[in-house]
Amino acid sequence: MQIRTSSDWRDALPFETPVLASEAMPGEASRCARCPADEPLKERTELWAVKHRHPNNHAGFVRLYCLEHRPAVAPLPPVSAPPAARARKSTTPRAPRTSRPTPSKPERVAAVCPNCFVEVPTSGICGVCGESVS
Repeated sequence: MQIRTSSDWRDALPFETPVLASEAMPGEASRCARCPADEPLKERTELWAVKHRHPNNHAGFVRLYCLEHRPAVAPLPPVSAPPAARARKSTTPRAPRTSRPTPSKPERVAAVCPNCFVEVPTSGICGVCGESVS
């Protein structure tokens, strides 16, 4: 059985980026995920929706935060130059790689028990009938 995710408003949210909840999704007043449970409900215009990554669900999960508890925007990782661009930066020409033929290993011929017709381990004793095979 395959479990498939459905498409909804959460797919449009970027990961780890706060978005005003009133612009991200319709709904009624709600609570901040980090405020105490006895806090009064807050309007969507006062809450921020943040889509977090989840280790088991590639779609992630969304939590609502007030301005006080809103997480900071995660910095983007630095972008490295693609391999082709790095190769162009090199000033010294390199000789083309030559592939060396790999030496072929001789196949080991396995001993077979004459009674059971099973492969015998390197000890030389059949694991089924116990006969010594040389």
